[in-house]
Amino acid sequence: MTTSNLPENSTYALERLRGLLNSGELEADGNRLPTERALSELFGVSRRALRRALEVLEAEGRIWRKQGSGTYAGARPDGWSEHVNSLVAGTDLMEIMEVRLRIEPQLAQLAAIRAKTDEVERMHELTKKIYESDDADGRELWDGALHRLIAQSAGNQFFLTIFDVINHVRQDEAWQTIRELARSSNRTRERTYVQHRAIVDAIAARDPMGAAEAMRQHLLLLQESLVRVTSFDAHSKEGLNEPA
Repeated sequence: MTTSNLPENSTYALERLRGLLNSGELEADGNRLPTERALSELFGVSRRALRRALEVLEAEGRIWRKQGSGTYAGARPDGWSEHVNSLVAGTDLMEIMEVRLRIEPQLAQLAAIRAKTDEVERMHELTKKIYESDDADGRELWDGALHRLIAQSAGNQFFLTIFDVINHVRQDEAWQTIRELARSSNRTRERTYVQHRAIVDAIAARDPMGAAEAMRQHLLLLQESLVRVTSFDAHSKEGLNEPA
């Protein structure tokens, strides 16, 4: 039977499509559905009936279509991840620090007003984990967790979204290496621990201005260290390129 002679049964097509989406079978192919022709033959319905069923699923947000590529299960990507990834290539550490200095003190200030008791306890735990970590990966992990918990406890979803964009950009592997160089000395690690404690203590004491200032001082120390490391790295490269 040709596809033109297949029955018009959109309800049946919709039922079969729902079963396909729920089966998990599409994951192996990047969540892409078979072609309309293949689905029409598989379900034994006309292409017209199939398209109607697909329109219903698209309206429900269960599938999305990409011109020239096909139909995919799930919600249409908003392109945000690709946009954020492009930010990594288009900015630098100093720009990120400028934004952090204007955002995170405000988050710490709000956290001092809104943080729950269990959140503050978790902040203390994370501060210890940062200090006790004996490798760069661990320190980076717990440091990011502490700063995000502070942002989350500020209780402002829009602020948290902005923070997450910044946090995503600063997770670039090359930047992590530079940041670790900036805070790898024992003296810097001790100062960072004291500053983290000061931030969390101010939040626990419900001292908004104290928390904001403690966060600002912490980020200024990191910014200063980054400037020193990147300047030293630049000078080292220049020295290597000088004629003997």
